[in-house]
Amino acid sequence: MRVADIYRSIQGEGFLTGTPSAFVRTSGCNLRCRFCDTPYASWHPEGEDLSVADIVARVADCGCAHVVLTGGEPLLFAESIPLCAAFHQAGWHITIETAGTLYLPLECDLMSISPKLSNSTPAPDRASPWQSRHERTRHAPDVIRQLVARHAYQFKFVVGTREDAAEVLIYLRQFPEIDRTRVMLMPLGTEVAELSRVAAWLVDYCAEHGLHYCPRRHIEWFGLARGT
Repeated sequence: MRVADIYRSIQGEGFLTGTPSAFVRTSGCNLRCRFCDTPYASWHPEGEDLSVADIVARVADCGCAHVVLTGGEPLLFAESIPLCAAFHQAGWHITIETAGTLYLPLECDLMSISPKLSNSTPAPDRASPWQSRHERTRHAPDVIRQLVARHAYQFKFVVGTREDAAEVLIYLRQFPEIDRTRVMLMPLGTEVAELSRVAAWLVDYCAEHGLHYCPRRHIEWFGLARGT
C-alpha cells in the first residue's frame, strides 16, 4: 500500500475537530480536484510501499486513540480492508476520509464523506485527459447510498460561492436518507483570509438551511503545512 505520510496531529475538520489523531495518508487518487491541497497524494503521488504491519507499528508510535485513514483516496486500495481490521483489533477509533466514489467492505467508526461538486473539476488547460474523467466519476450515487446505509457518517462539502452552496442543496435532494444534521459546508481556501471571506456569508447560510458550518481549523492552527 503506497503511503505518503503517517503523522500525529489534531483533527481540524468535522465532528471530531480538536481530537488528537494519527493520520495515515495514502498516495493515489481516482479524481483530480482543481483545488486539491495535497497534490503529493493525487496529482503527483509520492510515498513508499508499506505493509499493513508496518503501518500499524508507525500508528502505534503516534500514541493516539484515534486514527484517520485519508488520502488521496484510501478506498482505492484493497489493503485498506485488512488495515482497518488491524486498527479495530488494536482498539483505535477509525475515521475514513473519502470522496464517496468507491466502496470497500471495511470496518470504521466514522465514514467522513466529501462529495465533489462541479467546482472541483480541473480546467482543460491544466489536465485535459483528467477533466472528462474527473467529471464522469466524481458523482457515484450508488456508492453514497452504500456508505450511508453501512456506516456512521458525516458529509463535508467544499463551498466557495453561493452557487456552490445551492448545488449542495440540489445534491441532497437526491438522497432523502442522508441525515441533514450530519451535513457540513466547509469554506474553500488554504489561507485564513480566504476562509474568512467565505465564512462571512456561509455561517448564516448553513443556519438558514439546517446544516453545519465546518471550519478548517488545521489551516488556522498550522497553515497549509504537510504533516498537520
